[in-house]
Amino acid sequence: MVFSGIPFLFYYLPALLLVYYAVPARFRALRNGVLVFASLLFYAWGEGVMVALLIASIVANHVAAHVISNQADQGHRKTSLALGIVLNLALLVWFKYAVFIFQVLGFNQAFAPELPLGISFFTFQAISYLVDVYRKEAEPAKTVLMSALYISSFPQLIAGPIVRYKTVARQIVERKESLAMFTLGIHVFVIGLAQKVLIANVLGITADDAFSGLDQGLSVAAAWLGLIAYGIQIFFDFAGYSNMAIGLGYMLGFTFPANFNTPYAAKSITEFWRRWHMTLSEWFRDYLYISLGGNRHGSARTILNLWIVFLLCGLWHGAAWTFIAWGAWHGFFLSVERLWLSKALKRVWLPLQHVYLLLTVFLGWVLFRAEDIPQALNYYAALFGVSKVSVVNVSPFLSTNILLVMLLALLIATGALQAIGRGAKEFAPVVIRKTTLLIYQNSLHWLLLSAMFVLSVTELVGSDYNPFIYFRF
Repeated sequence: MVFSGIPFLFYYLPALLLVYYAVPARFRALRNGVLVFASLLFYAWGEGVMVALLIASIVANHVAAHVISNQADQGHRKTSLALGIVLNLALLVWFKYAVFIFQVLGFNQAFAPELPLGISFFTFQAISYLVDVYRKEAEPAKTVLMSALYISSFPQLIAGPIVRYKTVARQIVERKESLAMFTLGIHVFVIGLAQKVLIANVLGITADDAFSGLDQGLSVAAAWLGLIAYGIQIFFDFAGYSNMAIGLGYMLGFTFPANFNTPYAAKSITEFWRRWHMTLSEWFRDYLYISLGGNRHGSARTILNLWIVFLLCGLWHGAAWTFIAWGAWHGFFLSVERLWLSKALKRVWLPLQHVYLLLTVFLGWVLFRAEDIPQALNYYAALFGVSKVSVVNVSPFLSTNILLVMLLALLIATGALQAIGRGAKEFAPVVIRKTTLLIYQNSLHWLLLSAMFVLSVTELVGSDYNPFIYFRF
């Protein structure tokens, strides 16, 4: 079950909200129990018996956090933390990387397990929980129910954002739901739904056609259109899902951290990673990069640390050589920027800095999207017109609808539309009273939200194409 599906929108979510708010706010533990039950049901809906794995992870990490907290000896605390991290990583390695490891070693892949939903996200949350308790930045959850709500909370269980326990610990105990937060939640959720359904899904078809059309031959124009479509798709697919998760959090009284900040408006790869999947970037920074020494031991060590982080970041995204290569791609440009390119870029005309960023990120997406390294190389060949088979035919990838959606999406993703909106507001006629303008803006705002929701549902009903790129990460 995904947020952008009819079962969730019209059955699961209304039923949950009805039951949740039927419980009086003073019975906080009971409301938390409703959310835990709903989250486990949400997970079991798609994973069946794998929900037992999630429950086992909750219990194990709850116990581990208390063991770490109760240890007086620093050496014992460190040993307990190491065991807890190893347990979580072992779970992740076995279920996510067994197929890849078996393939590399030549073992029978039939014995490898299936990948459980959201395991990359809930194991990283669990590790951050244990580390924060070890560092005394958070107290362990008093009850296993509180640990369960933190680790299994359905809004961010499958695809983040990655939430730290210290961020929501107080909210688990004493959050205050309000009409204002609920309204904000609807606002953010509907925007995320529209990003996912009306942009990502529409352009996803073009991207799929391009990458599957390599065998028949792609013209340079068709290859670039397919790549641009995929770059837009993955942003709005993931950012849209993150916004839906954040919106659901608001509806239930939680404030989750933002996960994207117009990353395509960045001027360098370094800045891009401060704007893209921010909760993951911060996780790697705080729990791996800084632990390795960060930038405290000279340039050579800093570059090594960056490479380690981004190779592991690539591997976190998927168990394949393409993801490792994608991590290396970003590690390379981050290293070059750290050494000299960052200073050089600041002396370059601003639009060219954006062009550098977009070209670098979008060319990297080839590795992220390709099924294997040979397909990635073939796609690069098509992009630069050196493929063996070339068909000068771009018409299957073009339509008025696709072009309009692509243009609108690029304006939104690069922050241009927001800038236009701010400029228009500044030049609004002075004769319009502020109160009248505010009422007009609010009315138009909710009219647009309603239209986006109706169009999104119409699209979902009329099409069975509703993939989610990060569904099994």
